[in-house]
Amino acid sequence: MFDLGWTELLVIGVVALIVVGPKDLPVLFRNVGRFVGKAKGMAREFSSAMNEAADQAGISEVQKGLKAAANPMGSAMEGLNKAASDLKTSIDPTKFDPESETGKLAAERAEDAKKIQAATARAAAERKAREAEAALAKADEAEAALAEPAADVPEDEAKS
Repeated sequence: MFDLGWTELLVIGVVALIVVGPKDLPVLFRNVGRFVGKAKGMAREFSSAMNEAADQAGISEVQKGLKAAANPMGSAMEGLNKAASDLKTSIDPTKFDPESETGKLAAERAEDAKKIQAATARAAAERKAREAEAALAKADEAEAALAEPAADVPEDEAKS
């Protein structure tokens, strides 16, 4: 609405300081602030009243139609997004009817997933057990290897 830059505001401030004086300047700014706040409130109220009247008259539907005509790609994308969200909710396994064919498939898939998880956990436990046995055997071999050289040393060398 008003296009005031920093230089214009600086000039207005200097003129107000000279005309009003430094003593009354804060009072003037406070009153101007109140006036601007009331004006903004009135403008906001007027705008909301006009929007409400337009909604009651059905202009918002006409506006949506005009926007769709002006931007066919956007309206096509909205339709595509809506269809995708509808499809997503229809695929949601929690919303399946258990008696339907799709519900039966979903239940079978859930059971198969549980079986796969159980088999994977069992295989992992067996692998860890084998690794632990191998580590234990390696430790026993290392201990035996450390004990052997002491037994092979002749008694004369061991005493010295």
